[in-house]
Amino acid sequence: MNTHEAKLVLETALLCAPQPVPLSALRGLFADALEPAEIRAILQELAQDWAERGMELVSLAGGWRFQSRASMRPYLERMHPEKPPRYSRAVLETLAIIAYRQPVTRGDIEDIRGVSVSTQVVRALEDRGWIEAIGHREAPGRPTLFGTTRQFLDDLGLPALDALPELEAVDPAKALAGLDLAASDLPDAQADADISATAELAADANTPEPPASHTQAPDALPDPDSNDQEPETSHTP
Repeated sequence: MNTHEAKLVLETALLCAPQPVPLSALRGLFADALEPAEIRAILQELAQDWAERGMELVSLAGGWRFQSRASMRPYLERMHPEKPPRYSRAVLETLAIIAYRQPVTRGDIEDIRGVSVSTQVVRALEDRGWIEAIGHREAPGRPTLFGTTRQFLDDLGLPALDALPELEAVDPAKALAGLDLAASDLPDAQADADISATAELAADANTPEPPASHTQAPDALPDPDSNDQEPETSHTP
């Protein structure tokens, strides 16, 4: 199979794929007859072929995929006028803290935000597939450690965590603007409070992380917080 034929196969497979395709799966299209380096080279050529089109070929954490360019978004939204889910500032700040400081426990998040973390906030992020339990800290009670998922990076359009925007320069909600999310218009216990997780994280960037043990998370996670309402009062250690 020559390069032109291989490019046609890859292009067709990626256009038909419902989600990012890892390099190993793309190599399987050719029964492993092509080396990973050869496939990457063809993918780069394919990306150049689409450089002037409304779609682009990108490499994400989950693999390669075709996606519409940002400049096409206003037009595509007219085909699908429904609005994406809108999350409260508490949800966005919690997600930003986990993304930039992972692995973290609920206690770490509470120390940074200055308020208790609602179980509903954690559950909303888990249900969306953006965070997951990745282990337990070797501390009293062995609190669960949370980290972001590959789905989070794919939805944000990033290949890796180090591609996240610089934390010190942005608000946590703006840092995650690529998710098409914004702070909720509905009243929220923290929406009216001037709490900036970005500022807290930047100030705390030099604080050493306590030792952690990344053991496999159990199927059922313990719920250390039975109160599903996020209090309005400040959390004191």
